Amino acid sequence: MNSVSNTKSTRTFTLPRYQRWILSVTLLFLALMTLGRIILFLATKSQQSDLPDTLPAFWLGIRYDLREVGILGAFMLLLSSIRPFHPFDSRFGKTFWLSLLSVLATVFVFFYVLDIIHYDYLLQRLNASALMFLQDAQTSFTMVWQTYPVLRILLLIIVLTLAIVFFIRWQYRKIAAHPAIVNKKAAWTYGILLFLLFGAGTYGHVGQYPLRWSDAFSLGNDRLAQLALNPFQSFLSSFKYRHTSYDTKAVEKYYPYMSQYLGVDTKDKIIFNRTFNPTSDNTTHPNIVLVICESFSAYKSSMFGNPLNPTPFFNTLCRDGVFFDHCFTPHFGTARGVWATITGIPDIGLDNTASRNPMIVDQHSIMNDFKDYEKYYFIGGSTSWANIRGLLENNIQGLHLYEQDKYKDVPKIDVWGISDKNLFLQANKVLKQEQKPFFAIIQTADNHRPYTIPKEDRGEFKNVNYSDDSLHRYGFQRNDELNAFRFTDFCFEKFIEAAQKEAYFKNTIFVFIGDHGIRGDAGDMFPRAWTDNGLTCFHVPLLFYSPSLLQPVRHTMNCSQVDVMPTIAGFAKIPYRNATLGRDLLHLTDTNTNVSFVIDHDTRRIGVVRGDYYFTRHLVSDEEALVSIRNNNPVPKNDSTEQLKASMRNTTNAFYETARYLLYNNHK
Repeated sequence: MNSVSNTKSTRTFTLPRYQRWILSVTLLFLALMTLGRIILFLATKSQQSDLPDTLPAFWLGIRYDLREVGILGAFMLLLSSIRPFHPFDSRFGKTFWLSLLSVLATVFVFFYVLDIIHYDYLLQRLNASALMFLQDAQTSFTMVWQTYPVLRILLLIIVLTLAIVFFIRWQYRKIAAHPAIVNKKAAWTYGILLFLLFGAGTYGHVGQYPLRWSDAFSLGNDRLAQLALNPFQSFLSSFKYRHTSYDTKAVEKYYPYMSQYLGVDTKDKIIFNRTFNPTSDNTTHPNIVLVICESFSAYKSSMFGNPLNPTPFFNTLCRDGVFFDHCFTPHFGTARGVWATITGIPDIGLDNTASRNPMIVDQHSIMNDFKDYEKYYFIGGSTSWANIRGLLENNIQGLHLYEQDKYKDVPKIDVWGISDKNLFLQANKVLKQEQKPFFAIIQTADNHRPYTIPKEDRGEFKNVNYSDDSLHRYGFQRNDELNAFRFTDFCFEKFIEAAQKEAYFKNTIFVFIGDHGIRGDAGDMFPRAWTDNGLTCFHVPLLFYSPSLLQPVRHTMNCSQVDVMPTIAGFAKIPYRNATLGRDLLHLTDTNTNVSFVIDHDTRRIGVVRGDYYFTRHLVSDEEALVSIRNNNPVPKNDSTEQLKASMRNTTNAFYETARYLLYNNHK
């Protein structure tokens, strides 16, 4: 009978000892992280909201903590399944894990204590910018020594570390005292389930994108966002950006030029803030709809004479609106385009987008100066992509954010969410019900691989097919690319048709700008320099359209995405503050001075378009080029062109160094 009883007991479910120990270790660190957040809350209670208002931050914080313990748990589970690293069946494994966890406990306590001190000092969770204090270690250490009780803090770190190590070893001995129950099938089954549990904690989100640091700013309050963040994630997320700062001496060198260009009154110190007030009162408060158009290359469109005529409807809008035909984006990439449009600062980081940098998430946008306006952002997919959510929700006050999950009655068609047509119609459905003036941004996506044409539109929208020769000659690689471009025009038409039926249409300024162009062969539609030097990648249409409010005109001045927000404010006669590189295109005293700054992340070149020329400089080799964008003639080498090159070199460097500075100094 005893034999039978013992056999049955071995088949009863019990987690293997190493899995129980891993689970206990991860739960310990999760509890400690939660305790750390509570301590931070209590230590800074005077700066925080009341406890009920902070509960969403605590819940989000637990999800961030689960990411860290999930990574630890998955690592321990995988490595412990290898015999030499088994914590209970191998002497080496026991020594390895107890030693490693002791080191981890030390790092953990050090990070959390330093995090609280860092927050007390800068009101920010620990991030990689703290490493800059090591550049002048003696001064930094003296400041810390004179400000904080360093010896007591060190004693606290030692005591807390020893307490955690003691608990981990005690828990190990407690579990080791139980007999090993060998049931390989159960061990594998529950090992897989435990791994999936850790994986779910690491992903942290239900949806297409994992939990990211930018989700903290969906709480709508910077202090709550800081409370929710995990110092490990905050530090590691910012580590890659620790060298992307600015050169103060270079900013000072070029400040005289930039202050004159931007119209800054202060000449004796670096200040870019300037305020603008309309010359006359504006009581109409026009609505604003800003459409950021995916991959809207100028040379592929009808406005510049493309014989395939891909955008006939938008071409009519341009003839009836205020159209800028020499607009350039500062860079390639949607995230960078959204950043430049909303903030007015080029994203000059070479390897990662500014939206992914947690150290510069705080940015002022002129959109906030539309004080009495309701703010909307419509996207067919998710703003978790490229951490755009952090830029939007942390910086645009009272933003109504619409993503794919909010469009309940329309289907998702591909990775980018719902179709652009349905995105426009859903936005129109919301905007027509708004009783207050509004500023709405709509970000399209269909003119992007995989170039999906929704089934519901294949009856009304007709695909075309051209030979490869015709496609290549006029800037397209494939017919599905051309048809996606044409479908974008179809969506614009459906949107304007729907809006024209609503009361808000007559008092609305519609603004369209490409997020970037597409590098490609412009053939004979533009001089060869546009193709050879990659300007096709940056040249996009910029249109302000409002039949009731604006008189049609076509401008040929150079302009940029960074000019969009101040120009919108100028059209709307809104008082605003600007501390960035953008200028109101309607109120320039000399349009010939306006330049378009460009940074080509692929080729590592920076440059400016000014007048008939495009100047570039390689960031590594300093090799320079000056080309004509008006004709195919080579630029002659003489004193005049050397002076021009020197002037454009100065302008290029001034914009680059100032942009680097403003990314860190354009606070709300």
